[in-house]
Amino acid sequence: MSDPEHPALPARPFLNRKLAAFGTTIFAEMSALATATGAINLGQGFPDTDGPAEIAEAAARAIRDGRGNQYPPGPGVPELRTAIASHQQRFYGLAYDPDTEVLVTAGATEAIAASLLALLEPGDEVIALEPFYDSYAACIAMAGAVRVPLTLRAPDFRLDVDALRAAVTPRTRLLLLNTPHNPTGTVLTPAELAAVAELAVSRDLLVITDEVYEHLVFEGAHTPLASLPGMRERTVTISSAGKTFSFTGWKVGWVTGTPELVTAVRSAKQFLTYVSSGPFQYAIAEALALPDAYYDSFRADLAAKRDLLSDGLAAAGFEVFRPQGTYFVTTDITPLGERDGLAFCRALPERCGVVAIPNQVFYDDKAAGAAHVRWAFCKRTVVLQEAVERLGRLAR
Repeated sequence: MSDPEHPALPARPFLNRKLAAFGTTIFAEMSALATATGAINLGQGFPDTDGPAEIAEAAARAIRDGRGNQYPPGPGVPELRTAIASHQQRFYGLAYDPDTEVLVTAGATEAIAASLLALLEPGDEVIALEPFYDSYAACIAMAGAVRVPLTLRAPDFRLDVDALRAAVTPRTRLLLLNTPHNPTGTVLTPAELAAVAELAVSRDLLVITDEVYEHLVFEGAHTPLASLPGMRERTVTISSAGKTFSFTGWKVGWVTGTPELVTAVRSAKQFLTYVSSGPFQYAIAEALALPDAYYDSFRADLAAKRDLLSDGLAAAGFEVFRPQGTYFVTTDITPLGERDGLAFCRALPERCGVVAIPNQVFYDDKAAGAAHVRWAFCKRTVVLQEAVERLGRLAR
């Protein structure tokens, strides 16, 4: 007999079974641990200082002037779409029509979700570079598709082109690339990109490229896949303002592609957030027009911080895989006598007052990333110096 004061829960779990494997993100767990212990948070990838003051003022000015305080246009405000198109032309020689080939999104995260939901059907296969950013797996699952990991292996984390070719099946619909790559810091070379392009064209595959770290390449240069022959018409290019201008909370991202691809992505996006970040869109339009000196200085500052943290980690006893791009560095913990990155990261705040992220959460093949740990260096120099000092305790 049922108890009216304590009714039985439904037999079926509340959470959609496609998301059953995705609980609280590791970023939330480790950030909470940092707060609870007072540790330095080198886990989640957000800067601890704001971006250019003139861009913050541009956002405040937009709010005061009543621009963007109500729903902005669905595709994004015209000023930002024009600025995005100008950015692609300025840096890469890519011409996009701001009215039909540019879509503004709630950060790159929504752009990824909308693109995957729009372009995939249940049973389609998606080849993604492993380790992969955690939202990739969740969004592929929500689309009912099947993720096929292509593992980048230490110490160089290079793309295995032969393995990529072998991974393609008649069910493969899409390649999901991230370059510069989070978390490894690998930047795909022109030769690797050319091989991807050749495969995509010959097998009639779509490609989504996540290029949010495009202005944080320390070695070599960033080459958009869409700039290669035959790729513009089959590539959805994604980027955002958060990483380039250090305003991650504004959540301003974008998609560029052919009118057909952008229309498809917009069809899904309009039922996610519909629109977002109204006043911030006007500010980012101004940010994208900043002079080359800004981009050069920003990159040089992060390169110096990469070296500071990498050198400190090496001195503490880690094997360090110095990144070519992004603002993360990956280390191997086995020289410290450790094997389990998750256990290591959970204990680290109490051991020496620093938080990092275990890479195994970015892998389907948990063993491949079990001993790797990711550290963010997008912090103030004084914070990184203190973190290095604390990590030095591991070597004592």
